[in-house]
Amino acid sequence: KVKKNAPGNQKSSGKVSVTFFFFFPAKPTLSVLSVDMRVTDNKKAHNTSSYKNTSLIVRRNKEFIIIIRFDRPFNNQQDNVHLEFMIGNSPDENKGTCITVSFGIEKRDGRWNGRVIGMQGNEVTVGITPDASCIIGRFRTFVAIVTDLGKQRTQRNQDTDFYVLFNPWDPEDLVYMSRDTDRQEYVMNDVGIIFNGEINNISSRAWNFGQFEKGVLDACLLVLDAGKVPLLYRGNAIEVVRQGSALINSQDDDGVLVGSWSGDYSTGTAPTAWTGSPEILLKYAKDGGLPVCFAQCWVFAGVLNTFMRCLGIPARVISNYCSAHDNTGNLKTDIILDEDGRVNRSRTRDSVWNYHSWNEVFMKRPDLPERFSGWQVIDCTPQETSDGLYRCGPTSVNAIRDGELSYPFDAKFVFAELNSDVIYHQSDKYGNTKVIHVDTTYVGKLLITKRMNSNAYEDITSAYKHPEGSDKDRQAMQMAERRGVPSRDYLPLAESGVTIELQADTIKIGDNFKLTLNIKNQTSQTCTLSATITGCVVYYTGITSSIFNLALQVSLEYMPYLVEQSNLLFVVYGRIEETGKTLSTMRVVTLRPPELTIKVTGMPQIGKDFMVTVSFRNPFNFILKNIQLRLESPGLITTKLKTYDHIAPGGSLQYTETITPQYPGKKVLIACLDCATVRQVTSQLEIFVQ
Repeated sequence: KVKKNAPGNQKSSGKVSVTFFFFFPAKPTLSVLSVDMRVTDNKKAHNTSSYKNTSLIVRRNKEFIIIIRFDRPFNNQQDNVHLEFMIGNSPDENKGTCITVSFGIEKRDGRWNGRVIGMQGNEVTVGITPDASCIIGRFRTFVAIVTDLGKQRTQRNQDTDFYVLFNPWDPEDLVYMSRDTDRQEYVMNDVGIIFNGEINNISSRAWNFGQFEKGVLDACLLVLDAGKVPLLYRGNAIEVVRQGSALINSQDDDGVLVGSWSGDYSTGTAPTAWTGSPEILLKYAKDGGLPVCFAQCWVFAGVLNTFMRCLGIPARVISNYCSAHDNTGNLKTDIILDEDGRVNRSRTRDSVWNYHSWNEVFMKRPDLPERFSGWQVIDCTPQETSDGLYRCGPTSVNAIRDGELSYPFDAKFVFAELNSDVIYHQSDKYGNTKVIHVDTTYVGKLLITKRMNSNAYEDITSAYKHPEGSDKDRQAMQMAERRGVPSRDYLPLAESGVTIELQADTIKIGDNFKLTLNIKNQTSQTCTLSATITGCVVYYTGITSSIFNLALQVSLEYMPYLVEQSNLLFVVYGRIEETGKTLSTMRVVTLRPPELTIKVTGMPQIGKDFMVTVSFRNPFNFILKNIQLRLESPGLITTKLKTYDHIAPGGSLQYTETITPQYPGKKVLIACLDCATVRQVTSQLEIFVQ
């Protein structure tokens, strides 16, 4: 700057002051060109290749690989890069919903581990390990370049979204299973067998769990979203299974399935008509969280099993034969008979279900003593409320067996389903009742689940109960009483010395059958027994429909009385004239439905057509109306639904579907025919795709 003389000032000295500005070239700013989630390789390493989903799916506490491509080589001495993983609407680092993993000059440890594996040209390969207790769900991925001028973050790109699931392969995860054979059966198997029928006539049906089918994972996460399960809870397996047992039924929270035992399913799909979970879950998602109609216990259990396996929690379906629904929770199932020995329907509130299906999940229970880890009961069939919602569990199977009922959750209810006494009361004309017989062995006779690598059942009764009458059994009952179960003040009753037993043939619906009453006198005296047999048409839940009375020699037409699933319950009341002592017993007869056949024509090979034909013949002398026929197979075809107006007596139907396999290996074709007059007509066929 040169200052000129102001007017009147002295002459300038002629000096000039100069300021220099120096500009040094800065390193070029780093920019992200692409992010490769290495979907195929990562899925293979994380045991998630089976999911029909184009996004990356990883498991907790296991590293996955990402390749980031920049516009120039990455310099870890000068550059500062953050990988940001976000879930939910309001990501927050303190709540574990915003995860930052940093690389370069500002390397810092966070909830998830990260490392640079290698650099080649402009590409950097990084490894990311979600922590063993992180939230499960769908995360968004961002790469942020941090400079002195601020942070520049990549735009949202759905191709870089990824899912984090529970990890039963990792010892740090609560749901860890040590044996690979167990993981293959209880996490990876997408078809199962659900056992039904009754204790003397066990039957089964195949069920498509379909946890890897397209859209099912998103539907399972929608269940949690629709149920407003806080993200904070979703890293805790105990919380997820408890919430799941509430959200698969629609009571309280508009969950997935509406339970109904009414017999009228005209406004939806009959529980007996479903063949698997994907159709149900995808309908729930498509309808924006509108509950799906209708379900009963095995449908609830099948869908809950899918939900658990899909999220990475080992699960299986259990069937408990002669399962008590003890309305009052007093460990007594009360059957009220009137003066002449007939079942009093209006006063009998408790019931014994032929079978009841629930689920077990496998997990550590850090909230309980160590011996109560392992298999846990959960049940989403709405029976009783727990903490204000219709749900049940998780409750430790080991705790149930030993009568340790003070630990969470719902142990007393499950214990009652297995250990209730059946108490027969007789009422007089004034409504007064007296106990006439107690059966301590009728309830919880058999608990089974699908055997590994087989469609046969595995008897797991000993996991839930000590042998009936053993010292350990008595100790478990004493422990249960110390934990709040009412004592058996009605025992022991005087023995009559006479036993009665009902026997019946296993027959198809519509066939004649023989009901035999065996009477055994174990005394040295001659006894005169008068007996009344009440025949009830019952739902599998033990709830009676029509009642008919039998003399000891009788011919009875049962067809007009039948309800769904075709069960007949016979209750015997006997009185010994000489002593006045009384005795009672029950027997359920389940009638087998007609047959459905599946036939394959051609060799199932990838990329080549083969044909599947489902056939049915109406064996009855009446018309079957409004028939639904379903056919499905996970990994092969989605559910195919056909409807037919009627099938005449003796008439047949055939449905043929052409299938082009896309994936090799063992597949299971599952078919079901359903109408109002005939339920539970199912079939399955295993095939191998070359």
